[in-house]
Amino acid sequence: MKRIIATTNAPGAVGPYSQAVEANGFLFISGQIPLIPGTTDIPEGITAQTRQVMENIGGILRAAGYDYADVLKCTCLLSDMENFKAMNEVYGTYFPANPPARAAFGVVKLPLGVLVEIEAIASKE
Repeated sequence: MKRIIATTNAPGAVGPYSQAVEANGFLFISGQIPLIPGTTDIPEGITAQTRQVMENIGGILRAAGYDYADVLKCTCLLSDMENFKAMNEVYGTYFPANPPARAAFGVVKLPLGVLVEIEAIASKE
């Protein structure tokens, strides 16, 4: 059985997908871009954008009853791999101990011209 997670503490889904889905003890968080919830505003620069993405993920985690320590795996998409180091520095502050597994990819383009998108998988078990 799956449970759909929806919260105003992260940008709403703008297509046929859910912010997150919980099933079989796992929480699957859709790729988050750096939209400020409730607005169409996007922070400037990779540092601020990464922070906003991680805050959006945090809003979804909390809405589902999880926290950052429950994250098992993240996938990071960057529009320019030159931003990897700066993204990594911000990302790391959200996982100070026992960080999740991760993959990072450079992609040609991301929605709304943002610099970073991150998806996550979490579990409490």
